[in-house]
Amino acid sequence: MRLIIPRAQGSRFQTAHCGPKAMKHSPILRLGWIILLIAVAVAQPARARDFCPDRPGIDTPPCTVEPGHLTAEMSFADWTHEATPDDITDSYLIGDLLLRYGIAEHAELRVGWTPFERNRTRDRQAGTIDSASGTGDVTLGIKRNLIDPDGKAVSVALLPSVILPTGGSAIGAGDWGAGLQVPLSMPINDLISVALTPEVDAAVNQSGHGRHFAYGTAGGVSIAPMNGVTLAIEAAVLRDDDPDGASTQAIAGAAMGIMVGRNAQLDVGSEFGLNRDAPDVHLYIGIARRF
Repeated sequence: MRLIIPRAQGSRFQTAHCGPKAMKHSPILRLGWIILLIAVAVAQPARARDFCPDRPGIDTPPCTVEPGHLTAEMSFADWTHEATPDDITDSYLIGDLLLRYGIAEHAELRVGWTPFERNRTRDRQAGTIDSASGTGDVTLGIKRNLIDPDGKAVSVALLPSVILPTGGSAIGAGDWGAGLQVPLSMPINDLISVALTPEVDAAVNQSGHGRHFAYGTAGGVSIAPMNGVTLAIEAAVLRDDDPDGASTQAIAGAAMGIMVGRNAQLDVGSEFGLNRDAPDVHLYIGIARRF
């Protein structure tokens, strides 16, 4: 069983696999943490920009964290439900975390990790239930803004990322993967802006060994009806050419973020599958905080 679940980490579409796989902690992960710690030590704090978190929503904003500042973004609870003619699967995430640290006026380092995930699958015919739980893989990335890091005008960024197979045998993908997003945003006026996030991925095969080509795009409209409140209406399509069975997922979603002061945001969001390949429902609630 495989679920393609939109996440805040790196690629918006990541694969969660059910079933045992042999995995090992990668030395690349340790190197990534060393790079992050060095960047924290040498970067100098800069003028605080308007807070621009990645969550909530399907799109990835092109804005970056100003140098010397750290943003922590976490999902309190995350539930995905998918029903097929053969089975029904529910996936639960707790504490899905993204850390973003500004290393330059136009660049940030990113580390994403899911500390706990549980998948529960019920066979419709036999009535049997299979469940698996554990930690997820780690995603490392760098977002490099090309135009307007504040994201207030027309803004474009590049976001390459790599997924390290550090997760538990029940949840992890089983092999490394990689992706590239190109987030874009353009304000229409003071209240409305549009966003687009095309991406290409070297996604891990369902078997847990090797990679295949996946590509797609997300797009939407962001509305600020009042100070400190943002609404997003979005949609996305992803083509996944897995050798064990290709699929094309289409989803639509709505999300809301509410600022608490200048440096924190609470959010809630929902996504719904538009075709048979997509999960039926995805609901989540979380927080983002700048330090």
